[in-house]
Formats: sequence, structure tokens, C-alpha cells
Amino acid sequence: MNPSTALATVLVDELVRHGVRHAVLCPGSRSAPLAYALQQADRAGLLTLHVRVDERSAGFLALGLGKLTRVPAVVVTTSGTAVANLHPAVLEAHHGIVPLVVLSADRPPELRGTGANQTTVQPGLFGQALRWSHELAVPERRVGQQAGWRSQVSRAVAAATGATGGDPGPVHLNVPLREPLVPTDEPEWPEPLCGRPDGLPWTAPGAPTPHASAHSSWQPWPSPGTDERLRSRSPSGTAGAGLEDATLVLLGDLPESETGRAALRWASAHGWPVVAEPFGAHPRPEVVPHGALVLAAGEWVREHAPSRVVVVGRLTLSRDVTALLRREGLSVEAVASGAQWSDPSGVVSVVHPRSVLLDVPAAEPERLAGPGWAAAWYEAGRTVAKALANEPPAWPSGPAVASALAAGLPTGATLFLGSSNSVRDFDLAATPTADLTVVANRGLAGIDGCVSTASGLALAGDSGVYALMGDLTFLHDANGLLIGPDEPVPDLTVVVTNDDGGGIFTLLEPGEPQRSADFERIFGTPTGADLAAICRAHGVAHERLESAQHVREAVAAPPSGLRVIEVPVDRSSHRTTRAALRRLAERVLTPGASEGLSRSSRSRLEADPGADPA
Repeated sequence: MNPSTALATVLVDELVRHGVRHAVLCPGSRSAPLAYALQQADRAGLLTLHVRVDERSAGFLALGLGKLTRVPAVVVTTSGTAVANLHPAVLEAHHGIVPLVVLSADRPPELRGTGANQTTVQPGLFGQALRWSHELAVPERRVGQQAGWRSQVSRAVAAATGATGGDPGPVHLNVPLREPLVPTDEPEWPEPLCGRPDGLPWTAPGAPTPHASAHSSWQPWPSPGTDERLRSRSPSGTAGAGLEDATLVLLGDLPESETGRAALRWASAHGWPVVAEPFGAHPRPEVVPHGALVLAAGEWVREHAPSRVVVVGRLTLSRDVTALLRREGLSVEAVASGAQWSDPSGVVSVVHPRSVLLDVPAAEPERLAGPGWAAAWYEAGRTVAKALANEPPAWPSGPAVASALAAGLPTGATLFLGSSNSVRDFDLAATPTADLTVVANRGLAGIDGCVSTASGLALAGDSGVYALMGDLTFLHDANGLLIGPDEPVPDLTVVVTNDDGGGIFTLLEPGEPQRSADFERIFGTPTGADLAAICRAHGVAHERLESAQHVREAVAAPPSGLRVIEVPVDRSSHRTTRAALRRLAERVLTPGASEGLSRSSRSRLEADPGADPA
């Protein structure tokens, strides 16, 4: 056994001992020892190997594999730009708090700076986006190395999972290797390469503290008594004075669904209404139905303004939320979802640890329907939902597609939402009829890697995985469809709302009618891509559907294999459709105010449909 083979064998064995069950491999020469070791582990049933030819897609596949399981997948590349192509996925894992292990092969250090092919400085390549990084020494034919090799794998997995404190996230282990890079007929290795007895990891973290999997060890620095203040039922601010408890909870994206469920139980126990972005919270009785549209009814919100808002998780979808948080006299508090808390407007006055969400009994169901200020929020949501049922979004439009998809999904399904319009369409108009798990890449909210992330969710074992995304998001990760004949195929249905371009920009300032002369080429960016031909080239099933009923029927059956459903949409309808939804909410919640809307108010509704790309 040569040194490179010995090192690779030990690294893969130790990863398995630490619970890693999925590895994503990209082909390469320098990484050949790792490839051989992974294939052996796959054949032995110790892990599942996924081979991909595009490193960027591979990185997001690994991210998807760990997103809900919270068990890191390892992604393995050769040297050079192969490693750099993982950077988008590493950044998303960093900001999205997703465990991920990057294992990069490298030329030996003496070749750096010499002009050697495919050689760059790989340590430090991912900057500050890592929880931990290390470069191993080049393996040599001598005794006394395997303890160090195994120890570093233990450190990598502990840092990736947050097992010893801190948030989960990406780690990078750089592995410089000298030739030979393939198995050779050499004498036995000079020492046994066995790990701990009974398959135990080399270094195991101590017994976790209660709730350690869902809560990092980070604690903020609140003033004494702030936890008691948050539990208190007395309002903190002046807006809505005189109300018994005018606290509104805004629930955003969270790294783990259990934290979201704990937040809902906690808010319900206090009788506080919850307006939630769709991630992990649809449908739930504790959540105000169509909260995004309720917030869009400005006059109603002014009449029912909270005195205090508590933000849990990251809020990324709506300008109406931003406007609410900036209300004069409003007290804004946050429950941290990680080592940082969400506060882009700088309005948060107090930050609380996630421990406040724990050990709170669920409220009685009738409490949500009782009299008072909180009940008015739930009644407003039900009123909007009833109005939407009577006046659904015009077909074909993004909100109409999202609504049809939500209505057809089977119970227990997992839905991945692409960035830009798709996630906002779902937030505004979808009324799920079944219990769903809704996830998205909201760490940086990029459109890259969405097909691969959704595939990772499916390959990790979730049954019934669906994805909703726009055509640019789909095209940006078309290589996510590229799955070799020997690879596990995800059971995944991808619904693509095809408006031929950057539809999100039609809803923002560049899409205002007076700027139309400059819009199409630099913002609309039509591609004219034939999605059916792209799917056919990859051997992926494709359907083009043009009615809501057909969409509902197509997603009613659990996915079997990889399938793409394309729904054509007119991009020019986005602005008017969103404005119509906002007017509907305004009309049914404040009929008198809606009748007397000024011209400037109507212009605002048309110009600001509530989308925000940030």
C-alpha cells in the first residue's frame, strides 16, 4: 500500500465512523486515491456514493443531503478550479447553517508557485466562510501518522455539526498527495491502519447537552431579566397602547425545522399571533393564513398595529415586513437563530437566546380563536384566504402556479422553493391542503444550485420531494440533471414556471413602466431556451402543462425518478397580478379604506408588489 492510498483509506473509514453516510465525488486525477476509497466504502454498504461531473452542482448536492438530516455529506474534488467551484455551496452552507465537509485533493506544497499544472493555493480559498479548516501533511511511508489523520477527521465533523459549540456549517480539509495516486503492489503498510474498536470514532464529543442538536452554545449578552421580559405578557412599546398584549411574532427561515415548531408552540402558549414565511410552517394552525397579504393591507395593519414584534429566524421575502419593523414606537426584539441575529434595519433592541423557545406547553386550540387583538389577526388571515378561494390569482401567473402546486401536493411532502419569484409567489398565494415541509436556500438566496439541492433532499431519504423554481433558476443549475447511468436517481418532481427571463426585475424599480426602453436586454434577459430539449438531452422526463388542474393532477402522485414539469407564464403579467393580490387583501380587510384609496396609494400598490431580491 502506498502513502496516498493509506491516507485515503483512513480518511474515508473515519468519516464513516463519525456517521457520514453520503459522499459526492467529482472525477479527477489528484483525487484518485480518495475516489478508490469511496468506491470501496460504497460497495461495502458503508455509505452511498454520488458521482457528479460538475463541481458546483456537486457542492449543492452535498448541501441538500445535509440540509434536513443535519448530518454532513462530504464532497470530494481534485485540485485547482475544481475546488473553487464549490465556493457558492460553501457560502450557502455558511449563511444557511448547514453542515458540510469539503475534502479537496491537492498537489504537494513544493509545487505551489512553480507553474505546476492545476496548482494554486487551496488553503484559505474559502476565506471566512468556514467553521474550521486544516491542511494535512503529505503522507509518507512511516509509522505514527494515522492517529493524526483520524484526529483531524474528528475535528472536521465536530466543527461541521456544531457538536462542540458554535453553529453547524462548512469545513475544509485539504489533502496534498504525491504520486503514485493509484493502488500499487507495495509491501504492507508499516503499522495497522485500524481505528478504534467496535467502529467507534477516533475522538467522540462528550454527551450532548439537552437540545444541543437544535441549539448552539452561543449566548447573547442581554441585560438581566430579558428572558423574563420576553415571557411577560405586558407590551414593551407605545404603539397599540391599552391592549393587553399586542405582540406579533414574525417567523422567518431557520436552519432546523424543530426550532420553527418550538417557536410556534411558544408563541401559541402566550397567545401571540404568528406571521410566518413559508419555510417549515405551512400549514400550521398557529400561523396567520396568508400573513404576507395581511401585512400588505396597510390600513388594516395601521389599525391593528402591534406594540412589540419578536423576530425568530431570518426574514428575507417582503418589503411589507421591513416597513412594519420600521414603524415609529414599535419595540422590536429577536430570538437568535445562530451566532448572529436577523436585523438588517438595525431596529432590534433586545436579543434573546433560543432557549426561551424551549419547554413551553402548547396552548389550548380554542385560544387561537378567542376574542381580542390576536384573534383579529387570525380572522384577517382567514378572511383573505376565503377571498382568494373566491378570486384566485389569474392564470397563467406565478402565484396561480404556486397555488395549484400547493393544492395538489400529497400530505407529508417536502417542497423546495427556488429563489426570486417562486418563493414569493408561494408566500403570497399558496394555500397548502396537506402537511408539508418547506425548505429553500435562504442563506444567500442565490439562484444557483437549486436543482442539485432539491436532488440532495430526495437522495437523503425524504420521500415525496418537489421543487418549484423559475426558468433562470432551473437553467443556472441544468447540470443538476446530469446524472450518470450508474448513479442513484432522486425521486424528485421539479415544477418550472417559465417566463423566459428575469421576472423578479419586473416587480422592482427597473421594471417600472417608464423604464421599459432599457429593461428587456439587461434585466429581462430572455433566453429562448427549449427546456424540453434540455431535459431530453439529459434523459429526464418532461411535461409542458397549461392549466391549474393539470398541475394539481401532475403533482398528486408521489415522485418516481426525476421529472420536470414546465408551466409557461407571461412575464408581463407579474406586476399586475401582484398588485391585484394586494388590492384584494386591502379590499376585504378594510372595505371603506379600499373604496377611497387615493391615486397615490393606488400607484404605490402598483409600483411595490412586495418583492425584494435581497
